[in-house]
Amino acid sequence: MRSSQSVWPRLWVSVRPYRLQLALTFLLALLATPLSLVAPLPLKIAVDSIIGSRPMPAFIQALGSSSMAGRLTVVGVLLVAITLLIYLQALLSWLAQTWLGEKLVLDLRAALFRHAQRLSLAYHDLKGTTDSVYRIQYDAQSLQFVVVNGLIPLASSALTLCGMVVVTAMIDRELALVALLVCPVLYWITRTFNRRLRERWFEVKDLDCAAMSVVQEVLSAVRVVKAFGQEEHEQGRFVSRSNQRLSGQIDLARIQGSFDLAVGMTIAIGTAFALVIGVLHTKAGSLTIGQLFLVMAYLAQIYEPLKTISKKVADLQSGLVSAERALALLDELPEVHERPNACELTRARGHFRFDHLGFEYEPNRPILWNLDLDIPAGTRVGIQGPTGAGKTTLISLLTRFYDASSGAILLDGLDVRDYRLRDLRNQFAIVLQDPILFSTTIAENIAYGRPSATHDEIVQAARDANAHDFIMSLPDGYRTEVGERGMRLSGGERQRISIARAFLKNAPILLLDEPTSSIDSGTESIIMEAMERLMRGRTVFMIAHRLSTLRTCDMRLELAGSTVRVLTGAL
Repeated sequence: MRSSQSVWPRLWVSVRPYRLQLALTFLLALLATPLSLVAPLPLKIAVDSIIGSRPMPAFIQALGSSSMAGRLTVVGVLLVAITLLIYLQALLSWLAQTWLGEKLVLDLRAALFRHAQRLSLAYHDLKGTTDSVYRIQYDAQSLQFVVVNGLIPLASSALTLCGMVVVTAMIDRELALVALLVCPVLYWITRTFNRRLRERWFEVKDLDCAAMSVVQEVLSAVRVVKAFGQEEHEQGRFVSRSNQRLSGQIDLARIQGSFDLAVGMTIAIGTAFALVIGVLHTKAGSLTIGQLFLVMAYLAQIYEPLKTISKKVADLQSGLVSAERALALLDELPEVHERPNACELTRARGHFRFDHLGFEYEPNRPILWNLDLDIPAGTRVGIQGPTGAGKTTLISLLTRFYDASSGAILLDGLDVRDYRLRDLRNQFAIVLQDPILFSTTIAENIAYGRPSATHDEIVQAARDANAHDFIMSLPDGYRTEVGERGMRLSGGERQRISIARAFLKNAPILLLDEPTSSIDSGTESIIMEAMERLMRGRTVFMIAHRLSTLRTCDMRLELAGSTVRVLTGAL
């Protein structure tokens, strides 16, 4: 667990581009200090100079108001003017803080999202998507909470405290000293509770993420849940994890409440001592009643920033824990990284060589071992084998979703690790067993690999994929929204959209992962006809369980355990 002190320098890196806006926001917040200092002034004037017999302040005498009504009017106008300025300052400060806070959160979320996409599949396989989603959506808000809602009020309260102490000391030094005696006690209380709050916040964040993971899992697999009638089971699993979070949150509330009680009682005791001394000084004639009111008003405003400082320091623990979790995501290093001075690749020929290729997810448990094979450009390679034999792993190595544990994969004579990642992956078009569509229009889904494609190019790709006719039969044609994961379309329709996407990308290498396993035989013939057109002139890697699907392949790889058997020639 990183100490909170080590988080601050990294937070400043995120804040630094907005340092001018931060300074402006801080200055607006500081205006609250002088306004707080003059706020009790009308009351003091009314008590001492209108009810009492003390002379009016010089600036009121300069206005020439000598009558009782005139003086009361000036005091009333002064009170309204000060109140108006206080509310204007609060409005402007709130607007500035809102803008700055939202910009900081947006930038951090964008950085987290960009980094999460760059992390290797191994990281997401291990952590799950919910952990990253939680850190991007919720932990990223910590920057606003810590910097804008935490540090600015904290600094403003500290300066207000200094101003109030100086003014109070000018009136009565003993009262100012009594007011400051509570500071060491508040420091000790805050330091003690902060440690406990920080530890508990880590636990609550993890429990909150665990409860959210159940929601994400269930809603993404809701058809399976309904098919097996497991709604109540999943509800119980969610409530169980949420109850653990609830217990943690209640414990946090107990710690926070105890802290607030300790701070409040400390300040109450200090106020009581100050009141006793103030009354004694008034009786002795060293303070007027108006001055006593003024001093007690200042003392109340001294203790308010003291209370704010103590509470903000404690509240910051939640934000610092979230900031640490967000920064921890940025600290994760991709297992697949781009080498310095990586080579550009415009369009590959598609000639592969597996040079003693080996791969393992865990040490001493190889999935592939010592695969040595030459695949000329334009070859159709069929890959078969039992579940778990490494078929999908093999094509994932081609695109560098993972890197080889030993040996190398050469594309056109160069190790794939020597190419730019973006250029390398741009050489592949992929059609998966379960086609992934995004919650947008059919046209945008087809153009996902080439967003700049014209409408005519999109239509031609759909025709090549045997998808145009069913698309035009839909009420909105190519503007039809497919719904989340494309669930408004049938499996065969989604697959044809996926094939159209591959046609439009026009990549030299094609990866087909069980493209017909989840569709009926009638639709399969339509899709196979489209895929036959798609495979022409390309290097193809096709995974299939059914040997009939591989009948047009030039070479077949049979995977079993960590060994690969190579067969040449069509079936």
